[in-house]
Amino acid sequence: MFRILSTCMFFLFAPQWGGKAVHVTMPMAIVLQGVDVSHHQKRIEWDSVAVKDPVDFAFVKATEGHDFIDSLFCHNWDDLKRLGIRRGAYHFFRAYGCGDEQALHFLSQVEMLPGDLAPVLDIELTDGIAPEIMVQEARIWLEIVEAQLGIKPIIYSNQHFYERYLAGHFDQFPLWIARYSEEKPFLTTGKSWDFWQFSNQGCVEGISKKVDLNVFPGTPDMLDKLCWYPDRAQAATAPVSLP
Repeated sequence: MFRILSTCMFFLFAPQWGGKAVHVTMPMAIVLQGVDVSHHQKRIEWDSVAVKDPVDFAFVKATEGHDFIDSLFCHNWDDLKRLGIRRGAYHFFRAYGCGDEQALHFLSQVEMLPGDLAPVLDIELTDGIAPEIMVQEARIWLEIVEAQLGIKPIIYSNQHFYERYLAGHFDQFPLWIARYSEEKPFLTTGKSWDFWQFSNQGCVEGISKKVDLNVFPGTPDMLDKLCWYPDRAQAATAPVSLP
């Protein structure tokens, strides 16, 4: 069961002690668990997930490129809202496409509600495009979505791709890293990550196909800071009055 990870993850996030034994009571590490899905997982029975293998959050694919819409996005998006599962939508970025067109496509398909996780830009392919062009167009996507919603989008990538192409370009944005391992990711730049996709072979009740598993190393209140609220967004983008 997915829920047993809450105890296993204690060993991944707890400090490692060496030398002489230290007699100290260690609190259980707080780790929130989530999945990310697309049409590849087929039609998900979210009611079963909520009852039999509950998750704290779920990311769902919404769009790709300048015109693709995930065929199960609306089903996943609406069911997550109905069940009160924290939800986030992601856009699969195509480096050969224009950043502005892709941003507007995403915004036209995703209806954000207060408490939804910040939008995600999934960047994991160069598509044969020069890396500097890919970075430039990705930045355009991020800037448009941030300007529209008033919240910094989350960047998703696998660790190798991130460190090779993206590191140092988007350090101000929250980061979701894929690294399929029992050991948490350490980035050579020293940047910290916010979400870790640690497996693509998860078995979750209610999802018929293997699914990506993720953790957020924090409390629900900490996760809430990565969520969109209109009032908070307006305050963040409001012009400053000079004396």
